Amino acid sequence: MGSEEMVRFFAVSVMVVLTMGAFLPAVHAQAPSPAPTSDGVAIDQGVAYVLLFAALVVTYVVHPLDAFPFNLF
Repeated sequence: MGSEEMVRFFAVSVMVVLTMGAFLPAVHAQAPSPAPTSDGVAIDQGVAYVLLFAALVVTYVVHPLDAFPFNLF
């Protein structure tokens, strides 16, 4: 490494350390977030995924019997 590269590396390192030192105390000053609670949205979404999967299964089990030219079953 040349002298100019070392000075540049040192300057960038100092700027990163000063920036981190300025912002990290603000992170620690925040209050902790409350524990997550289930409001039913996750359950509704799970039921919707199960119903969509069931519809796909029924579609691809029943539909090939009359649509595909080759025999799957």
